[in-house]
Amino acid sequence: MKVLVSDEFSPQGLEILQKAKGVEVDVKTGLSPDELRKIIGTYDALIIRSASKVTADVIEAATNLKVIGRAGVGVDNVDVPAASKKGIVVMNTPGGNSMAAAEHTIALMFSIARSVPQAAVTMWDKKWEKKRFMGMEVFGKTLGVIGIGNIGGIVADRGLGLKMKVIAFDPFITPEVAAQKGIEMVSLDELFARSDFITVHVPKTKETENIIDAKAISKMKDGVMIINCARGGIIDEKALADACRSGKVRAAAVDVFTKEPTTPDNPLLGIENIVCTPHLGAATSEAQENVAVEIAHQIVAYLTEGTVRNAVNVPSVDAQVLATLGPFLNLGQKMGGFFAQTCPFPLKELVIEYRGEVTAYNVAPISSAILVGVLKSHMDEQVNDVNAPFIAKERGITFKEVKVTETADFTSLVTLKAEAGGKSHVIAGTLFGKKEPRLVAVNEYLIEAIPTGNILLVDTLDKPGVIGNIGAALGKKEINIGDMQFGRDKKGGKSLCILHVDAIPTKDVLDELGRLPHVNSVKLVQL
Repeated sequence: MKVLVSDEFSPQGLEILQKAKGVEVDVKTGLSPDELRKIIGTYDALIIRSASKVTADVIEAATNLKVIGRAGVGVDNVDVPAASKKGIVVMNTPGGNSMAAAEHTIALMFSIARSVPQAAVTMWDKKWEKKRFMGMEVFGKTLGVIGIGNIGGIVADRGLGLKMKVIAFDPFITPEVAAQKGIEMVSLDELFARSDFITVHVPKTKETENIIDAKAISKMKDGVMIINCARGGIIDEKALADACRSGKVRAAAVDVFTKEPTTPDNPLLGIENIVCTPHLGAATSEAQENVAVEIAHQIVAYLTEGTVRNAVNVPSVDAQVLATLGPFLNLGQKMGGFFAQTCPFPLKELVIEYRGEVTAYNVAPISSAILVGVLKSHMDEQVNDVNAPFIAKERGITFKEVKVTETADFTSLVTLKAEAGGKSHVIAGTLFGKKEPRLVAVNEYLIEAIPTGNILLVDTLDKPGVIGNIGAALGKKEINIGDMQFGRDKKGGKSLCILHVDAIPTKDVLDELGRLPHVNSVKLVQL
């Protein structure tokens, strides 16, 4: 497996990669997107920081690439949708530099509260301007934190330690959980109105882009102070510059910018009450070593074990969970393939029901495996756990998961259901002995079949001689039956015969079987 490291990387991280069995490492830094595109085709993994730009063109040229690892939190420099569509896992290291970024936020808060950088500059010029730099204490002030994830949570904790009143906006944190940490959850508008200091700690998305703009600033206290150590573009740079010039915002501190490196025309530069630093949030020796070591371990684990950790575009599955879920993933893919090949109508919506002990796990990887099985049955292009949801969406296939903790006849049961035009198609599967996949129901028929190999589904009437006729017909064509299962709705009613055969029957053989007495239809499934 070949790994390309295209940005500056800690020696400790490189050592982990170099010692991994079967892993070959190249370090080539300072590559332009075009240069990266020209060489990426030979690599299985790519490790980057913030300098390398992994564009859609680069990903298109990455014919062997399986995983991209970002030594840091944000993945703004990676076209994640393009990677996902191609089946490439994108990982980051959300915790490795959290402390460094949080501490830099606190450092910038003190810097603007006490005008530390501006005062230092005057001292470098051998001036003594003590009266010019009247500061503000943070004690007793209200700190508004937008986003209390890894970094925002540390900032909030440090604010509480400084005896500040901490309020926060985060739609993914319940008030009860926040209250246990001493944080008051409020609406975004209330946070704007009450805060003396406002700091943002959210990723840049369509929802968070310019979350602080001129309209938001107009809702804030006069003399508010604003800090951004998260991502450029979360705060409208021109609006912030205008507010600092007018005095509406007393001071601001910005570590991240819409365009990096900054250009001379950036509106935030050169304003006395704005402190700017060149993206130093994670720039500590400890943080750089942490994220390098972390991403190196993640890449090695993925390439050698298939373990997924801290992925932004696929459910994370560590080795321990994978050992438990592995048989379910196999079952899911087999069931998906069986379902797609036997469904009598175009699939538009798939309902995946999990019942019993399996509901205790994160079932998202199983659902992805089911989609892989469904799509592989009808497609020649590469399909895997990463790109399956994207490909399904492109083809107008939606799916939903349902969990039912109560058990029936099996400790765990996975059921696939679809409906269209008054028709329905249902199959159910489980594990025997916690490892062996079995189909246990096909529509109204209860069966016990191994979902693998060449399978014939023969829809018949429950009449004497039917099975004998099928066996005789296959025997004449020298097609051996390896296994057979039989289910019926009632005595003398309808029945389903499932045959595992050693050879693939031709269309003529299938047609001949379909003409046998009491045979309604014959379907070949290949798994």
